[in-house]
Amino acid sequence: MYGLLLQIVSFLFFFLIVVIYFSKKRINTIETKLYSLLLVINIIGILLDLASTSLALFDRSNILLKPISKLYLIYLIGISLLFVYYTIFISYSQRFSIGKKHFYGLLAIICVLAGICFFLPLYNFSEGNIVYTYGASTTFTKIVGAISYSIMLFCIIRNYKIVRFKKYLPLLAFVLLGVLGAFIQMVYPEMLVITFTITYVTFAMYFTIENPDMRLIEQLNLARDQAEKANNAKTEFLSNMSHEIRTPLNAIVGFSQALLEEDIPDTAKEEVKDIMMASDNLLEIVNGILDISKIEANKLEIINTEYQLNKIIKELVTLTKTRIGEKPIEFRTSFDPSTPEVLYGDHTRLKQIVLNILTNAAKYTKEGFIEFKVSSVIKEGICRLIISVEDSGIGIKPEKIDNLFTKFDRLEVEKTITIEGTGLGLAITKKLVDLMHGKIVVQSVYGKGSKFTVALDQKIVATKAPVEIEEAKMEIEQLTFEGKRILVVDDNKVNLKVAMRLLKSYKVDVEVIDNGFEAIEKIKNKESYDIILMDDMMPKMSGTETLQKLKEIEDFHIPVISLTANAISGMREKYLNLGFNDYLSKPIEKTELNRILTKFLK
Repeated sequence: MYGLLLQIVSFLFFFLIVVIYFSKKRINTIETKLYSLLLVINIIGILLDLASTSLALFDRSNILLKPISKLYLIYLIGISLLFVYYTIFISYSQRFSIGKKHFYGLLAIICVLAGICFFLPLYNFSEGNIVYTYGASTTFTKIVGAISYSIMLFCIIRNYKIVRFKKYLPLLAFVLLGVLGAFIQMVYPEMLVITFTITYVTFAMYFTIENPDMRLIEQLNLARDQAEKANNAKTEFLSNMSHEIRTPLNAIVGFSQALLEEDIPDTAKEEVKDIMMASDNLLEIVNGILDISKIEANKLEIINTEYQLNKIIKELVTLTKTRIGEKPIEFRTSFDPSTPEVLYGDHTRLKQIVLNILTNAAKYTKEGFIEFKVSSVIKEGICRLIISVEDSGIGIKPEKIDNLFTKFDRLEVEKTITIEGTGLGLAITKKLVDLMHGKIVVQSVYGKGSKFTVALDQKIVATKAPVEIEEAKMEIEQLTFEGKRILVVDDNKVNLKVAMRLLKSYKVDVEVIDNGFEAIEKIKNKESYDIILMDDMMPKMSGTETLQKLKEIEDFHIPVISLTANAISGMREKYLNLGFNDYLSKPIEKTELNRILTKFLK
């Protein structure tokens, strides 16, 4: 009678667990499918056990009792083998492919063993309140159970270091409690504890390794880890791609800049300028791909610093005039003199946004005008910059405006097939404006021109007397630093030749070496330099590692500049945080080189 009460409690309790489990959203994997099957079969087993016990107590005839008892024994064989399959799956699925064919094989084995069990003799013992079954059929079931426990225990012992041990805890409990239950029933046959043991273990699995909520969290964590790994791999690939493309570009641009300073025929100078323009276009494409990839990988950061707006605008005017070149275009500028001079924000991204719009205007305007306006609205310490670029270019069809900020989508391709570009500039611009919590508006009349307006909020750092902005000149100041010594460290011999050629015009003493080990030896031997230009991506010892070794040398105070082709966004801040005094990207721009040399050699 106590066994019957235990079975009734087990059924009610376990039925509640089954209802809760199947009412929850679940991850659909082989492991969860197996557990779902275990739940369903276990509740069937409890019903069979309950039915056989009830019949033995209240209906002593063998008409229904014997077949139900045999079905119960078949249930024990089936669920034991399912636990074995579950254990094998979590133990070996990461190393071997375990799929449907193995499961169908398991079902075939269960059917064969069930057939043997069903046709073996079975007897019922009933005296008072004591009821149990015995005979060859029960003995066969116990042998199958013993073999199942042995296989499970072998898998647990063999693989506990590979598989997280908490996955094995319920299965280990199943083995130990199963052995204990079998021993109890050998001594006290009337004690029906096997079903309760199985019920307890499947219940414990629900609250440990097969809880749907925990499974969802585990799957989300796994997806997050995989996404992070993919993003890191993507970032590393982008860095390597940047390095590989910029390294040959550095040679092309560097030697071209050097040739422009030589006394060569005007025709040759024009051709060199064409080479530099083509290099700039290629570099623009590379930068666009790198930026859009970094934005999509959520690796692009907005880095706010103080900056002078006047300086940014001068640079933009200069660069736009270069883009316009010899086209018959009137470049108009209008700047609000009441705009604060010093602001706080990401000036690099601000410059990139406006330059993309100005470059587009220069590309798609053959003649007429381009008007660049900057105005502001000041309120409670915030300056809302309102920047507009209007042109008399080809314009945009109304139905195409919605596609304007789609990456790789170039409008009017048939009309602009000869214009360089990837269709990334405006897509990047829109994403950057969104990252900076700004707005961008487009107005256009097809065939007559377009107007882009950007509104960005920047903090006001200080309000100084407005400085009238003069048109920037294209002349690059020729500086000289006679008597100064510069050490250039780069594993690429062509890059060393480019550096020597560019630095030659500054009348400095240049020494070049191709590895960090030699740089360390020179400093240890008391060689004196005014500045060190250090490539980072070098074999055996990187520039960053070399810098750390140099800083360990007593009385080392030489400025070290990171000279690298790893020029994706955020690299400047990264190298400064690593201890470099400044950052110079490849291809080397003459204006940036001027800035560096002036800063550290004057």
